[in-house]
Parts: sequence; structure tokens; C-alpha cells
Amino acid sequence: MGNRILVVDDEKLIVKGIKFSLEQDGMQVDCAYDGQEALDLAQENNYDMVLLDVMLPVYDGFEVLKRIREFSAVPVIMLTAKGDDMDKILGLDCGADDYITKPFNILEVKARMKAIMRRSSKEKDTKVKEDGIIIVKGEMRIDKEGRSVKIGDKEINLTAKEFDLLELLVTNPNKVYSREKLLNVVWGYEYPGDVRTVDVHVRRLREKVESNPSEPKYVYTKWGVGYFYKE
Repeated sequence: MGNRILVVDDEKLIVKGIKFSLEQDGMQVDCAYDGQEALDLAQENNYDMVLLDVMLPVYDGFEVLKRIREFSAVPVIMLTAKGDDMDKILGLDCGADDYITKPFNILEVKARMKAIMRRSSKEKDTKVKEDGIIIVKGEMRIDKEGRSVKIGDKEINLTAKEFDLLELLVTNPNKVYSREKLLNVVWGYEYPGDVRTVDVHVRRLREKVESNPSEPKYVYTKWGVGYFYKE
């Protein structure tokens, strides 16, 4: 059975084209044409990927993404007709894993999807083989196999990329990673985004795991160099 994908766009011709192309690659595709329908399907089903348009009836894509992130860390690629950098940053800020600007080439969409899913699959395959499945750092408890994080008794809902960033930094304490290095390691060398992607994800990560993000206990900044976990 192929990967299950949710495609959300109010332009039915675009949805039809994406659905046809993905099904040619053996994927299962569900479709939604407004924000409410997208949320209902995301809550009722387990998807491997969501392609989410920004301009939608009922709820726009940013609102849909924020609500999805309340209950799921499913990878999400935003589709937007706007090339404005602020829209891209806002999408990442809401928890998107990637973004593609319309008009797009479906081959690029599929390449981005497969890169994200390939990394996710590889992570799942290797986690079970690793030693130290549970990492405990002070009040923080990281379950590498279950890809979950707790601080005290509180479960922290991280996106896939936020978890990857935290795990990399925590398992390499005191090692400073440049933004370029983090982009290459976590997102992959083929990722076309820029280092602002890293900054947005680090900020979101701090908002979730730090009691006071301006005075972090876990994710530190080495000014002019990069980020690190201080042990």
C-alpha cells in the first residue's frame, strides 16, 4: 500500500492534476476543497503527507496548519500563489515542513515530497537499532523511537523538523552547528530553502521547550556562529 496523501486546494483542476500524478506513483490520495473539510479529514485519518494551499474558503491554510499542529506532526508542504517571503516565513512559523510557490512543476512537488518521506522512513528504520533510545536531560525526556518529548509530566507537541533539530543538538552537546550545517543535516542538501528556515524552527522549538525562550536552558545561540545544546 502506497503513502497516503491529503491534497487541499479550492481549485479543483489543480487538485485533479496533483491527484492523478501522485496516484501514478502508487500513492493513495484524499482531497479537500476548504479548510473545514481538510481539518475533518486530517483528524479522521493518518496521512504521510499533507499538501496544503494557503488561500482556502472557511479557514485559510495557515489556520488549518495551526490546528493540525495541535494534534499531529504529519509533514506539511504549503502551496501558495504568493511569492512574498513573509508568507513563506509565516507558513514555516505555523509548522510547515516546506513550501512551494505556484505555478509549480508537479515533478518538483513530488521530488520534495519524496525527499521528506524518505528521510522520515529512514529515521523510523534506524531508531530501533540505536542505543540510548531514551535520552534524559534534566526535566527533558526524549523518546527517540517514539519521537516524543516530555518536560516534566507535560507532553511537548513538536513537528518532525523541530524534533530532528532538538535530537541532533541534544545528542551532540556543546557542539555548535551553523545555520547552513543544520539546514543541510536536518533538511538535506537538496532542500532549496535558506537559513531563515532554521531560525524560524529554532524560535518555535524554544517557544515549546523553554519556560523562558529569551533565557533558554536547552537551545543556545552562539552569536555569529550558530546554535547548540549546552550540557
